[in-house]
Amino acid sequence: MAESDTPTPRQLLPDEIHRAVNPGTALLRLRTTHSRGGVLDGAWWPRSRDIATELPALIQALTAHLGPVTRVGLDADAWEEVPTRVVVDDRVVRLDSFPVGDDTVLITRGDNDHFALLVVPPDTTPDAARDAMARAVDAGNVTQAAGILVATLPGPVTEHQEST
Repeated sequence: MAESDTPTPRQLLPDEIHRAVNPGTALLRLRTTHSRGGVLDGAWWPRSRDIATELPALIQALTAHLGPVTRVGLDADAWEEVPTRVVVDDRVVRLDSFPVGDDTVLITRGDNDHFALLVVPPDTTPDAARDAMARAVDAGNVTQAAGILVATLPGPVTEHQEST
């Protein structure tokens, strides 16, 4: 088992993540190291696929930690009705759509400073979301977002599993 495949201890995320959280509340984890050499800079667990509802809280949280956000890159196919821009706290944030998959969003601060966030699917169980988010921000993580999701999220139930 690779080092990045080891389970993350439960204490790395607060118990509050287990409570039901409404859409529009940012559940966000950011790396706490000064090094930006990792694959991901953080993880986000939106509570719905409505980007207009979810994005403002994420942008507010990121702005508080990173400074003003100017752009967000995402895969429009993973979200309901993606606008070309949103206004958050009287600031325009442009949305760029790329067919990159729904497992990441790219955040731009300033002109050229990019942050990659793992996107945990909204219907993920709290335990699986906690594990995925903790792995994404682990300083030793070398696994891409899709790999983290495959490793931490339960797969679909097969007919054989349902009958046992």
